[in-house]
Amino acid sequence: MDQKELLALIAQGENESVEFKRCGQQPDADTFESLCAFANGFGGTLLLGVGDDGQIIGIEPSRVLSVNRNIINVVNNPNAFDIPVPLDFEQITIDGKIILKINVINSPQIHSYKGKVYARRGDCDVAIRGSLPLAEFCIRKQNILTEQRVFEHVDLDDLRSDLIDKARSLALIKRADHPWGTMNNRELVESAGFVGKDYNTAKTGVNLAGILMLGTDEVIRSLCPTYKTDALVRIHDTERYDDRLTSSTNLMDSYEELSGFCRRHLPDRFALDGDQAISPRDAIVRELVVNCLVHREFTSPFPAKIIIDPYGIRTENASRASFEGPLEPDTFNPLPKNPLIAGFFSHIGRSEELGSGVRKLFQSSRLYTGRDPELEEGVIFHAFVPTNPAPAPISASTETSAASVPKAASSDSVLPSDIAEAALFLAATEKGLHTADLEAAGHARRTAQRVIRELVAQGKLVSSGNGRGRVYRSGKLPDQS
Repeated sequence: MDQKELLALIAQGENESVEFKRCGQQPDADTFESLCAFANGFGGTLLLGVGDDGQIIGIEPSRVLSVNRNIINVVNNPNAFDIPVPLDFEQITIDGKIILKINVINSPQIHSYKGKVYARRGDCDVAIRGSLPLAEFCIRKQNILTEQRVFEHVDLDDLRSDLIDKARSLALIKRADHPWGTMNNRELVESAGFVGKDYNTAKTGVNLAGILMLGTDEVIRSLCPTYKTDALVRIHDTERYDDRLTSSTNLMDSYEELSGFCRRHLPDRFALDGDQAISPRDAIVRELVVNCLVHREFTSPFPAKIIIDPYGIRTENASRASFEGPLEPDTFNPLPKNPLIAGFFSHIGRSEELGSGVRKLFQSSRLYTGRDPELEEGVIFHAFVPTNPAPAPISASTETSAASVPKAASSDSVLPSDIAEAALFLAATEKGLHTADLEAAGHARRTAQRVIRELVAQGKLVSSGNGRGRVYRSGKLPDQS
């Protein structure tokens, strides 16, 4: 990494994958907490010799080798780390000040420092406490499919026969010769993969996928007490809500409840797909609700949320993520979170093949408003689909590049629909650009942060301040001649 790249990294501030640490004679204990948290998460970068506010302090040249050795000794000390953390060191000098850049690789192991397991939450390192959060963390790291957990005392009598009949009817509507049409209830449940065997104990029973799809509410509450989906409308009463639905029933009925709720509160705009009139709203609702119900970690105490606000519809749900970052329709590699549940939804016509939902969501969002959705994978999966059409382009007298926007431009002007153009436009105003400004314009916070980082790295934005007070301004002052 060269000086320019390092300065751009520092300018973006501390976040989920970047941490700053001062460094005196030797690294402090919180340095090792950060190394542990990065290894337990998606990896990250630790910069020694940088203050919390991004000030470059540097490390005394005579201490660099000692600091380096100290870190290596500690991470390989079984009394400090139960499993060594994989590290990569890089030394960079800026204005005569030495910065030690430590890259931490995403590890398949669970690491602990002095008996505590640390995880990254935003720009903080937190110790995971309690059996349930720790179990959830282990599940994510080990990629265990919790939907296949077998409950030996749950049998066919604990499933709702009317739901099985409904599933059979829906499957036959989708495909007239579907094999479920000739199966009895037990055969259908077994065919769906909802009866499993625990090969450690040789016990058989209905698994969690079958219970969540077809079980009675009593059984679901007993075996999965934290499972629920909270749907809120916050358009007029933004502090609480205008309308609310909490769904904790089986996934088939929950899909109907949540889809109906969202359709009632979202405007319906018909569009042409070729020469056929379609409802992009219905397709958006279907994909978002299916994602909330299918691709989630059901053992997590984090409740799934669907929120409709003046800017759009957004969802949050716990996820067993294999990486962290934005999803793009042409570059992401879909990974099954709950393949049995996903397969059942496909059989009954509620979803398509793995990966097609993301592409369908992008297509429908563009038909609905002319704007792309924002999807962010992580421990919590975030999705946002704007419901307001893209604003009209600003006039030629208010061009959006940093070199052509007048310094006195008003931030009340109509913003460009492109997020990068909007960022440059706001950065050239007297107020400057804050991340919250792009959020208020309907863009997801993570996407806003990513775009701002890219513009800083390109030298188009410079920052001042720290935390929520950080403001970005044009990297090149506009020509006032």
